[in-house]
Amino acid sequence: MSINITLPDGSVKSFEKNSSAMDIAMSISEGLARNVLAAKVNNKVVDASLPIDSDATVQLLTWNDAEGKNTFWHSSAHLLAEALEALYPGIKLGIGPPIDHGFYYDIDFGDQVFTSEDFAKVEKKMKELAKANNAFIRKPISKADAISYFEEKGDEYKLDLLKDLEDGQITFYEQGEFTDLCRGPHIPKTGKIKAIKLMSLAGAYWRGDQENAQLTRVYAVTFPKKSELTEYLEMLEEAKKRDHRKLGKELEMFTFDDDIGPGLPLWLPNGAQVIESLEEFAKKTENAAGYDRVRSPHIAKESMYLKSGHLPYYADSMFPPMDIDGEKYYLKAMNCPHHHKVFNALPRSYKDLPIRLAEYGTCYRYEQSGELFGLMRVRCLQMNDAHIYCTEEQFESEFRAVNDLYLKYFETFGIEKYVMQFSKHDPAKLGSKYVNNPALWEKTENMVRDVLIKSNIPFVEVEDEAAFYGPKIDVQVWSAIGREFTLATNQVDFAQAESLDLEYVTEDNGRARPIIIHRAPLGTHERFIGFLLEHYAGNLPTWLAPKQAIILPISDKYANYAESLCELLKKSDIRALIDTRAEKAGKKIREAEMKKIPYMLIVGEKEATNDTVSVRRHGGEDLGEMSKEEFVELIKKEVAV
Repeated sequence: MSINITLPDGSVKSFEKNSSAMDIAMSISEGLARNVLAAKVNNKVVDASLPIDSDATVQLLTWNDAEGKNTFWHSSAHLLAEALEALYPGIKLGIGPPIDHGFYYDIDFGDQVFTSEDFAKVEKKMKELAKANNAFIRKPISKADAISYFEEKGDEYKLDLLKDLEDGQITFYEQGEFTDLCRGPHIPKTGKIKAIKLMSLAGAYWRGDQENAQLTRVYAVTFPKKSELTEYLEMLEEAKKRDHRKLGKELEMFTFDDDIGPGLPLWLPNGAQVIESLEEFAKKTENAAGYDRVRSPHIAKESMYLKSGHLPYYADSMFPPMDIDGEKYYLKAMNCPHHHKVFNALPRSYKDLPIRLAEYGTCYRYEQSGELFGLMRVRCLQMNDAHIYCTEEQFESEFRAVNDLYLKYFETFGIEKYVMQFSKHDPAKLGSKYVNNPALWEKTENMVRDVLIKSNIPFVEVEDEAAFYGPKIDVQVWSAIGREFTLATNQVDFAQAESLDLEYVTEDNGRARPIIIHRAPLGTHERFIGFLLEHYAGNLPTWLAPKQAIILPISDKYANYAESLCELLKKSDIRALIDTRAEKAGKKIREAEMKKIPYMLIVGEKEATNDTVSVRRHGGEDLGEMSKEEFVELIKKEVAV
């Protein structure tokens, strides 16, 4: 008996019943089969060796696929556990999942000591086990037998996991002499793991509960090629240099203060100037696109968030309410309901639509202390927010215009790699996590997908990541060194127009609800500036740099000339300063380089006599002597965005 297999290119091929994804790969080419790590069968990731007993869609997963990497790293976690068990008999195993870059395993070492000095020994053992090229073998097992196995082994953590598992749905995986409780999937054999590096240690409470035992979390990363590990480690070194927290301090951009509180950044003058430049650019772009600017307060009554539907969906992310005159008020965690009230403040007609309301709104979100991270995860954030109110007929052009705006910004900031993550709902969570309207979910998700396809924008579909009120696009971008960031969002809302009674007068004098698009193409100042610092390694483009030029007089005799030059630059809207210190020119140049100021203007007797400047670009390029007017023109051309 044969089955029909549909491949990603739409082609359909017949195979014998119970053929595996590896059989399918072999039918295409041996080279492909060597690279297959797992497969996606009917949208579920499974072992490449798993028999397929009916017609199915099949995608072969390799290292180039995110699910392929996850499978590779999860299998590597089992290899790590096997090595640790061999070297440290009697340890107890927690969990070992893949993460964004690599994997970890939580281990109870008991009385045995394990430190980073032991990493080389463990790596050596893992390489030895990998070379054995043992197959990962999946074995279904009854709950009773699984409990018996781990009781005999004395591993209370696996027994704790088994409590939540349903009999008949439990599997073990074996490789060599090692057995672990796992639902899989895994790569075919350990031999695919060629390069191994243990990265760090951390403490982790079992199940994340500080009332439970603290385990040792061992972080590691593996690759199918040694060269890829080398590249990864080099990228990490470069990432350390580009860490926005380090650069933010060195460039005097922002700071945090214990008396103000964690996650609440203070913007220093240099950082505030970058914010001003970003806002000016965004406002100019949005004004040209027909947006109207509004402003909203930083707090609101509980009743508004109940009506909008944000409570209880977002309650955990909001600061606790304050009692004012017997009413509960919340710090604003999102701008949207405020903008909806602006929409409703005036009578609206179909002739007015689309209406685009924009605000750099300040919001407050209660991030857990352990989740705070520099500017990337904060509790006070300034969002490049806007809400578009349109008819269903206008939706495609408006949603597409927002995506086009993203592409313009990507070009401006030199973002070459990006992908739109199309985040959808989970039908099983309607009413709990998502508004309970299946028909509208299906319709709206189809509308978003159609726009993305017509726009030829690269996108991936992700389940269970939508907003509670509708599907959304989360924009993933990669910095110059390949680090991934979630920067922006474009969301469709079919719920709040109903809950807040938003309506407009139709052409036939009826009433209709607008479709709402939530968009934030530059995300928040905090996250975007953090990204830019790492993307540019602190060398911000001239139009965005806090100071665009620094004047370096070679002695006090030329201070007056330097002052007059600085005044000219400031009158020309060029952000300039003077280094008046009694230091040698070489030292001033070196320190200006460290501050990453785009231009250095060196002035001495020749420049003062000729009414000129000697120009040096950050990075060492000597542009030579030019008139002050020529330099002003040079800067003005460069900063035009």
